[in-house]
Amino acid sequence: MASPGEGHRVQDLELFDADRQRPVPARLYLPYQASPGHPVPLVVFSHGLGGSRMGYSYLARHWANAGLASLHPQHVGSDNSVWRGNPLELLQRLQTAAHESEALARVMDLRFALNHVLASDQGQLFNASSIAVAGHSYGANTAMLVAGAQVNTGNPNLTDLQDRRIKAAILISAPPLIGQGPARQVLGAVSLPTLHITSLEDTINLPGYRSTVEDRIAIFDAMTQSPRTLAVYNTGGHSIFTDRTTRSGPETSARVKAATEELCTIFLRRSLNFGHFPASTEGMTAQPAVRTNPVALTDAYEGQQGLSQWAYRHKDLLDRFTSRQT
Repeated sequence: MASPGEGHRVQDLELFDADRQRPVPARLYLPYQASPGHPVPLVVFSHGLGGSRMGYSYLARHWANAGLASLHPQHVGSDNSVWRGNPLELLQRLQTAAHESEALARVMDLRFALNHVLASDQGQLFNASSIAVAGHSYGANTAMLVAGAQVNTGNPNLTDLQDRRIKAAILISAPPLIGQGPARQVLGAVSLPTLHITSLEDTINLPGYRSTVEDRIAIFDAMTQSPRTLAVYNTGGHSIFTDRTTRSGPETSARVKAATEELCTIFLRRSLNFGHFPASTEGMTAQPAVRTNPVALTDAYEGQQGLSQWAYRHKDLLDRFTSRQT
């Protein structure tokens, strides 16, 4: 299926990994400007628990209209099927979806979908040296594994989950990798650029499991080898980063989403050395770095006008904004 967008087309891919006997449906957002002579960067996006390839379309559309393709595989073991069926069995379905075997299967889903599109007839439309990974919640866990998190899988054939084609990672509402030891031990080896996005009310509440904004900040702090940026909004809960309009209300939801898609695009363009800043930042007079609470910018990024201008424009939404080279 293909459908046109403002500056892109959308394709639904019905993929099947024969080696694992696992379907990997995916949705591809492809800028019209992509061509063999003008290949575009590619973002591979992993959805959260209970999501699907249809989700996070606001990010995908924004990226595609800015000239970046995005590929959204659906993880059938932890997708929206967990919400269907007998309500009394919901807890069991959630526990199965969060099991280590599914966490590893998600990494293989990303790798399989990426391999497929790069080897397809459309492969020449993508710049294979400009590939990023992104994810929300459980999907941010998947992105961390692909980006180089050091974990013990218990499987000798899966000792290294890192995909070295990935040049940058966006981690939205990232929960910790449970049972893998101290965060710095697990994440200290991640060396590619990372963008961390969360909010003060970003809390995951599942039966027997709770994770808060402090976990997201701890993950940011643990990536000591990564040139990294952290944005903490002062409003909005965990689901505000999905396509849904949450209890925060339509206005707040729209503002947070607009700020998020803009920040992600600035980060991707910087990290993948692609194009210019989004039109909303072009031609603007550089604003002084904001040094008073609630926004804090480190000296290393004062000269990078895209990030500092973004923080200045959205300072009323921010509780914290920090960038560190290492």
